Amino acid sequence: MLVTSAIISGLGLGSMYGLIALGFHVTYVVSNTVNFSQGSAMMLGAVLGYTFAVTLGWPLPLAVALSLLLCAMFGLVVERALVRPFAERGSNAWLMATVAGGIVLDNAVLFTFGKEPRSFPSVLAQKPVEIFGAGVYPLQLVIPLVGLGIALILHLVFHRTRLGKALLAVVQNADAARLMGINVRLAVAVSFMISTALAGLAGLLIAPLFNVNSDMGTLFGIKAFAVAILGGITSAWGVMLAGLIYGLVEALVTSFFGSVYTQIVVFSVVILALVVMPNGFFGRAAVNKV
Repeated sequence: MLVTSAIISGLGLGSMYGLIALGFHVTYVVSNTVNFSQGSAMMLGAVLGYTFAVTLGWPLPLAVALSLLLCAMFGLVVERALVRPFAERGSNAWLMATVAGGIVLDNAVLFTFGKEPRSFPSVLAQKPVEIFGAGVYPLQLVIPLVGLGIALILHLVFHRTRLGKALLAVVQNADAARLMGINVRLAVAVSFMISTALAGLAGLLIAPLFNVNSDMGTLFGIKAFAVAILGGITSAWGVMLAGLIYGLVEALVTSFFGSVYTQIVVFSVVILALVVMPNGFFGRAAVNKV
């Protein structure tokens, strides 16, 4: 029963890490940059969802839609103000700028939303159902399906549609992409909007299982970046698979050894895995053109 509960909990957590990590994947394959405020975007989705659905009492579909839209707008601001000015000059200062942007957002939410954790009600059944002797909340079963579904959609979009291929062309050769009529700036901006919307969705999904507060996304963001690297950041399937594995290892370690050892063991496993597979599960080594 303990193992079953840990596995189901780990799949749910791993899907959350995978969703946030898919945001890193999207921006990287389009612009060769990443948004280190992804964890803050996840927190923003949860906080906005709580504010609209619980505090203001709006219908949940409207609250979710507006929350995701505002998270996407946050991604647009990040790209326009914190990434583009540096990336266009060939500077890597966007690394620190996006970290700083996340810190600013975290503290802005702290001052406006408050520091007290809030409980987000679930739209699904409140009582756990029994599976192989373990009590499982229905939301824990839905979350992995959502994560895998989004990974499939991203894979199909990037590899089977003209839009996806156009987006991938931007990072390979921006000048050639412009000559082919692709709006490079718009493509990069859209990738950041998708990235933060995915993080916001992760926040909305996990909010009923965790308390909503202003610093809930910090550790999630760090773990999600580790997942993105471990899975091979260029592969949507690899990223989601790494998220599921990471979540399972974390849940099993916590269940059998206690939370004191969780981060030590899990990040040690990540380091060892990257020593063996430096490019991640499905990543590809960079090709140097001469």
